[in-house]
Order: sequence, then structure tokens, then C-alpha cells
Amino acid sequence: MKTEARLFLGVAAFFWLAAIGYGIWTSTPNGYSHGTVEPVGVAALILSGGLVGIPGSFFLFVSRRIDPRPEDRNDAEIAEAAGDLGFFSPGSYWPVGLAGAATVAGLGLAFSQLWLLIVGLVLLMFMIGGLLFEYYIGGSRPTS
Repeated sequence: MKTEARLFLGVAAFFWLAAIGYGIWTSTPNGYSHGTVEPVGVAALILSGGLVGIPGSFFLFVSRRIDPRPEDRNDAEIAEAAGDLGFFSPGSYWPVGLAGAATVAGLGLAFSQLWLLIVGLVLLMFMIGGLLFEYYIGGSRPTS
């Protein structure tokens, strides 16, 4: 997790330094600006740095509480990272439906159609439930 934390926090630091540089660059009077800081670009860069800093700080927080993974150690061998990373459903159609429902909800937002947004959100909840419970066989089913 330390690798991911360094990556995200490095990008966040870049955005914040770019915001400072952009603010200085736009505040100098030249043929294109009038000597005032362009606030939208500076705010966008600061907020982008904050947005990237959230997962970076989460990964840093988590990396201090778990054992180091092979990716985080310099003396690790390649074979230490071998094995399964998790289960990924090979033949699931729920992600396609999820994308379609998100498209319908997005179109409802884009065209300011409340009825289309509601239909899209209902479909979205249905598709999320289907994706989550795809392999659920029931915890309270009788065994005999």
C-alpha cells in the first residue's frame, strides 16, 4: 500500500505545486491577463490535488496497519506475489446492465428529465443488487 500512497500523494503534491505556479503565472501582467489571478484554474488545481490526496492518505493510513506486501519490500522475490488475487466472475452480464442503467440516469441528468433520472436510478439500484447478490445462495436455507 505504500507504493500506491506515494503515487497518489505525489500526484496531489504536483497539482498543488501546479496551482501555485499557475496562480503566479496568471497574476503577472502580459498581453493575455490583466494582472489578476485566474481563480477558476487555481481552484480546479487545488481541488484536484485534494481529490487525489484522499485515496493517497487512505492508502498511507492503511499501509501503517497491515503487514508489508511484496510490492512494498525491496528484498521481495517475484514468486512471493504469485497466487490468486480474488474471484472475478467470467460470465456476468450485470456490469453491462449497470452501465446501461448509469447511462439512462446520466441522460436524465443531462437533459433535465426527472422521470428519466428516476427510472435510471431505479434500474441502477436493481443492477447493483443483482451484481452484489449474483453468487448468493442464501444463508438461512435448510440443508436437508
